[in-house]
Amino acid sequence: MKAARNGTRDGLEKTKLAMMRKMPFFQRKDFSGEGKDDTGYLDVSVCEVKHPPPQLCPMPEGLSSQQVVRRLILSSIVQSECSYLESLKRILQEYRKPLLDTLILNPKKVHQIFYRLQEIHQCHTMFQMALASRVAEWDHSEKIGDLFVASFSKLMVLNVYSDYINNFTNAMTLIKKACMSKPAFLEFLKRKQASSPDRITLYGLMVKPIQRFPQFILLLQDMLKNTPTSHDDRLPLQLALTELETLAEKLNEQKLLADQEAEIQQLSQSVGDRNLNKLLNTKQKQLIHCELLTEIVYGEKGQILKSRERKMFLLNDTLICANVNLKGPPDINSLVPAGPKYTVKWSVPLQQTQVVEVGQDSLRSKEGVRAVRRHSSISSNTGQGFLGPPRLYQQLEELQHDLAVVEEVSLLVGTLHGVYQNLNTTVSQDWCLALQRLIRLKEEEIQNANKCRLRLFVPGKPDKSGRPVSVMVVFNTPSPFSKISWVNRLHLAKMAQRKENTLGWECTEDDRKTKPLFSFPLLTSKLPIFSSRTHTLKMEAAVHSPSQCSLLSFCSAWTSLPQGYLWVAGGGSQSGYGQVQIFSLNRVTPRLVKTVPLTAPVLCMEHVKEPCVSAEDEESEKAQGAAKAGNIICVGLHDGSVHVYSSVDTAVQYMLTLVNPDNCPVLCLKHSHSFLFAGLANGKVAVYHRRTGERLWDVDSCKLVSLGSEPVSTLLVLEDTTWASCGNQATVIQEATLHSQGFEAHSDPSCSVSHMVRSSGGVWMAFTQSSSIHLFHIETLELLQEVNISTRTSHLSPGQVCVSSLLICQGLLWVGTSQGIILMFPVPTLEGIPKITGKGMVSLNAHCGPVDFLVSTSSIVASDLLRRDSILGSSEETTKGEGGRGGGSNRAADDESPRLERSGCLRDEEAAAFSEEKPKRLMLKYRLHSTYQLPGKPLTAQPEQDSDRPIADFLEHSPEDGSIYEVNEDPDVWVRGRSMDWGKKGAARCSKVTSTAIFSGGKGYRRIDQVESTQTSDSTENFLLVWQLPLTLTQ
Repeated sequence: MKAARNGTRDGLEKTKLAMMRKMPFFQRKDFSGEGKDDTGYLDVSVCEVKHPPPQLCPMPEGLSSQQVVRRLILSSIVQSECSYLESLKRILQEYRKPLLDTLILNPKKVHQIFYRLQEIHQCHTMFQMALASRVAEWDHSEKIGDLFVASFSKLMVLNVYSDYINNFTNAMTLIKKACMSKPAFLEFLKRKQASSPDRITLYGLMVKPIQRFPQFILLLQDMLKNTPTSHDDRLPLQLALTELETLAEKLNEQKLLADQEAEIQQLSQSVGDRNLNKLLNTKQKQLIHCELLTEIVYGEKGQILKSRERKMFLLNDTLICANVNLKGPPDINSLVPAGPKYTVKWSVPLQQTQVVEVGQDSLRSKEGVRAVRRHSSISSNTGQGFLGPPRLYQQLEELQHDLAVVEEVSLLVGTLHGVYQNLNTTVSQDWCLALQRLIRLKEEEIQNANKCRLRLFVPGKPDKSGRPVSVMVVFNTPSPFSKISWVNRLHLAKMAQRKENTLGWECTEDDRKTKPLFSFPLLTSKLPIFSSRTHTLKMEAAVHSPSQCSLLSFCSAWTSLPQGYLWVAGGGSQSGYGQVQIFSLNRVTPRLVKTVPLTAPVLCMEHVKEPCVSAEDEESEKAQGAAKAGNIICVGLHDGSVHVYSSVDTAVQYMLTLVNPDNCPVLCLKHSHSFLFAGLANGKVAVYHRRTGERLWDVDSCKLVSLGSEPVSTLLVLEDTTWASCGNQATVIQEATLHSQGFEAHSDPSCSVSHMVRSSGGVWMAFTQSSSIHLFHIETLELLQEVNISTRTSHLSPGQVCVSSLLICQGLLWVGTSQGIILMFPVPTLEGIPKITGKGMVSLNAHCGPVDFLVSTSSIVASDLLRRDSILGSSEETTKGEGGRGGGSNRAADDESPRLERSGCLRDEEAAAFSEEKPKRLMLKYRLHSTYQLPGKPLTAQPEQDSDRPIADFLEHSPEDGSIYEVNEDPDVWVRGRSMDWGKKGAARCSKVTSTAIFSGGKGYRRIDQVESTQTSDSTENFLLVWQLPLTLTQ
């Protein structure tokens, strides 16, 4: 032990050997699943008599409600951990030990199957011992966060769990093969499952370590919600969440890579082509996405001839379609999931693949490529054919043709001299209105059908003349999000093959091996900004004004940048004027659409979201005829004024000017729900108040909060406080009282706070004349971490670099430097502390000068766009209560309701069968200005009203004359008009898809690498660099 304390290597080895010889409860691990040397592993046996499981004492009296809830959560943690340890113990004692004793399997395979489970059991045994001690003294200390930090921040925990997760797929493969080759092993597994009280399989037990840390995170989140801000356990719980989130994120990435490698290996074993097999086995091949889709083959008239499930594999440069054979022995499938077998149907280069929407079929023909639709070899006359989407397009064309004919007939009817029953201008106009309604319904039906339909042009064999041929293949996706994901990933995969993205980010070798392909943002475009005559303008700020573009198609919305407009301001104290350029982002590359000149240089901007109004306020606004003002953009100028603009698409309306009493330049702007804060150059903060119910701020409500003599260069708005910087001090301003509390952010007075961003429970700060960034706790204002970015890469010159911009977006901390280089650090996103744990990544695409700003843009798709079928899904609801009319429709809807509840939508075959059960003719029942007295209910989404109204005996319209309205063969069109009202209480929970892009602004553009720096543009020209991130799905 003395030698070990001295730290010598020989002493440490001698101590290990001595302890193993003298203490029988230490046993050396005898095998590693991958043949690694685990010399340092010591298996500890714990006596349950000396160390009983943790148990809470009876609840004392006089506890607060939060203390009671915290005790209940602690009890859940104890029960969960005991259950988890019991599951690990069952695996080791009921499966691993008997298999080694009976030699049913080769001991080497047994060790490979249960690789690292002993070490995991040991880690949690030690954690349970510490947990028992903490539970025993809970009523005195009420602290548990530090225990999680101490137990799960060790490298050993990450290593053993990583090895287990990486080996999990291999373990399941070994179990499956053993079940097929050794009947005794299969009977052993059946017997163990039948004898267990919960009937859980070996697979169900072995998957629990993968689920353990997400369970811990949920429990600690609940504990943190019920912990007061001043509690001693508050910060330790946040640190514990940080450690667990970091650990879970690393394990998730490794599990994803392990699954991708297993998929590629399974695919390569099924490939008959040697060249393709070689390509799949190269290290350059990375699997981006794979999913089970349904291929649909249509006939000449749009009927569906056949459909079959295919497994689609999107690699970094290849798209592969494979047949799937999921059949396997039922006995084995019930014990362990049997992996599918693949047969490659076709594989094409990614760059030759194109997503095609409806109406773009002729695109390839314009490019000199012959486009053909893939048909089945099955004759269209054999079997039962269902009407597919091509038939919907044909029906739409027929309706449009009929509308044109009816309009001509209406014109001819207007020339009649006599008066005839049901043959006048009023009736013909009703025909036109009814057909227009049918066309709108048909267009909505086509749109809903396309939400789950992926149409691809892939290269086929050249024709006889040698002309290239593109074949269209059509797939049904499981959900609209699945189609969106495929469209976006295909677009980003092509973008990743560009020269600037093949090596776009520099990181450590370990990070590159453990990071999926799309973990690195992709540079999508770079463009100059401001004209050559405005080179003197310095880019000061940029903001994103979100705006949904209705002209974008369903696919184009997910290959373009986040929808909306980017406002970029130029100014600086050297120039006597300012300028704002507005770029449209509703495309792949930003496009300049408007320029707004200003009389003074622009120093800052702030985007103010349109406040959410309640239903009552919205109704009152409609009654008063008030028009929406749209988003608000506040522009701070060098002359001390704040110009307020209304932004509705490209229309910019000047609304208001706010001034401060000192006429001091406005350096920064931030807003809260009721206030607008303006940081001034004289060390004061101007606060403008907004009255309840008003959109704009009161010009006469300006109040000044003095912070010091140095400029207020940055502001940060939190829940009920605002942080402001003045020199090396940071001040927290209470919004309700405007009282302030200051603290020192940097020990050097010459280092002023220049940027602040908030992430989770911390605030990151950057400083002028400093290359370090500091992390402060929001609640205690304590300094938690200091990171010197100049030491994170060799491309930065130490002592000559400082931070010029800062941004937090989707768990990534972006740091722009004065040398034009951008660094990126992953940080936790939960309620913990956003500490930097890795070395980070460096962008090899850089500016020639300082990074003037970093701004994130994001847009969220509406929830109703992710619904598969808003028309068919509401048919059951609409047909209820129809009385005696439309009996066939009611029966069909009643018969179909179980299927609607089960799948949420109808496929093409089901929709066709659904319509075939209806009567062939239908009376159109619309509330038109001259036909409202027709029998039946009107097509409306409003609540049903009293429809028992007397039918007057008009000469023009009588009930028996309804045959003139039988112009449509679609029998259930009138029950398709009611849209489901989402978002109300009791509505289904929908997901949101977010598209995100990052913009950086600075002088010039250049590439950097290990050896030299390559400048590719004028270093005096202002440039925007645009990075795009993959789509994210949130609930």
